[in-house]
Amino acid sequence: MSDVIVEDVLFPDLDGLLVQNVELAGGEVRVMARACATGAGCPDCGALSLRVHSGYERQLTDSAVGGRRVVVQLRVRRFRCATVWCPRTTFVEQVAGLTFRHGRRSTRLHTNLQAIALMLAGRAGARLAEALDSSVSRSTLLRLIRALPDPQTSTPRVLGVDDFALRKGHVYGTILIDVETRRPVDVLPDREAATLSRWLVDHPGVEVICRDRASAYAEGSRLGAPAAVQVADRWHLWHNLCEGVDKCVTRHSSHLREPARDPTETATAAAVAELESTARAGKVVGSAHRYADRTCERHRAVHDLLDQGHSQRAIAQALGLARNTVRRFARAATPEELSTGRWQNLPSILDPFKPYLHQRWQEGCTNARTLYEEIKSAGFPGQCTIVREYLRPIRSGLDPAGRASKPPSVRDVTGWITRHPDSLTSEETLKIKNILARCPQLSIVAEHVRSFAEMMRDRAGHHLTEWLTEVHATDLPELRSFVVGIRSDLEAVTAGLTLPFSSGAVEGQVNRIKMLKRQMFGRAGVDLLRKRILLAR
Repeated sequence: MSDVIVEDVLFPDLDGLLVQNVELAGGEVRVMARACATGAGCPDCGALSLRVHSGYERQLTDSAVGGRRVVVQLRVRRFRCATVWCPRTTFVEQVAGLTFRHGRRSTRLHTNLQAIALMLAGRAGARLAEALDSSVSRSTLLRLIRALPDPQTSTPRVLGVDDFALRKGHVYGTILIDVETRRPVDVLPDREAATLSRWLVDHPGVEVICRDRASAYAEGSRLGAPAAVQVADRWHLWHNLCEGVDKCVTRHSSHLREPARDPTETATAAAVAELESTARAGKVVGSAHRYADRTCERHRAVHDLLDQGHSQRAIAQALGLARNTVRRFARAATPEELSTGRWQNLPSILDPFKPYLHQRWQEGCTNARTLYEEIKSAGFPGQCTIVREYLRPIRSGLDPAGRASKPPSVRDVTGWITRHPDSLTSEETLKIKNILARCPQLSIVAEHVRSFAEMMRDRAGHHLTEWLTEVHATDLPELRSFVVGIRSDLEAVTAGLTLPFSSGAVEGQVNRIKMLKRQMFGRAGVDLLRKRILLAR
């Protein structure tokens, strides 16, 4: 291979490098080259020096080519610094784009490993590097991340602030982002007001601060940037309101169940008769017994073989039946002739207790175990299986009109009240309408929730004071507690319901931090996690 081709393919756009030879030894490509620049600049004073002191050979690892490791044996020179006052006497020349001080890898490979480390961290990054024929340890990749400089960022006009867990429930940090560009600006090691205040003092120029309703962030923003407008996040406002609604629904949960209807004697008798007929129909139409099913199968098999011309002896041998049994099946035209009067309509030990079971079913008790315990105390000698089998055709064939349905849960009702009415199904709309009609307190809660939702949607923060006054006048302690919390942070909440800014971008970064932590098995220190948050794309 020509040296010119090697320079063009492996080292394009590199000045001051002369490739002398290329060898293919085993599984690696060895490139012999030397630096050929006229002089070199001192790394301390920057003065150009032409005085060569000595020379030596450096060995660099470069990115793999064709699945082969590339090793560059580079001859470099040591120069004397010509500046009298410079503290450095000699220095080694560097080839721009290929070498850096104390590096045993090329600049290209070093940059690739830094990108791998930022994207995948230690273990996964080491596995990918090995697959790319650039073997490196996970510890080296983490050192590459820590050695990276912080990105150059300007002070954002709109700052987003939120906390994230370093160790959930124990240690938390703070993420700061530029809401307009949605890029991280800095990471603070805690969520204290003093830490945020110092950062804001060191970075003047913040005009708007989007935050949650934590008192520490409110105080830190007030002290560090008193002129900035604080915006409370709308999602947290709605979440706090939903928590209050949930507590209110819990307190009135007795109204969630529909009131029981008292059936008349005529209706009850008709329902019992319908249940009895359903039970009988289910018993006759379904399999009367497993022996009857077996009889039908054998009858069909015997007659199929008879139609094919087989003798009764051959059929008995083929089916493994006695000859008398085959003869009896052959004489019967239908399987019902063999099973009539057998395994059907026999007296049952449950018969004396069936009227009671029908009455309890009509009252809404449909649990077989509960009914079994009740009749057992009255003298029923059988097992729960008998009761369960008797109720099965009734359960599948008829849903009694008087059967009490399961009431909706507190969580369901809270969701119906706090969701947009258009997102509810017709059944859910009917249920919540009946519940609100039975409970005036919940009806008032739903009305206030609807008003607050319209205020959030229309950015009508100027109506907030009126809404707070109306809610405070009610006898709903859960919503009144929500009002007290809003009044303690009234300006930020009003701005949150008026301005278009929110903490949505910050929440997205918090979710991304969780992913980065999982990549590092949750064991990343603050310094390493901070580098990945700021630099990883």
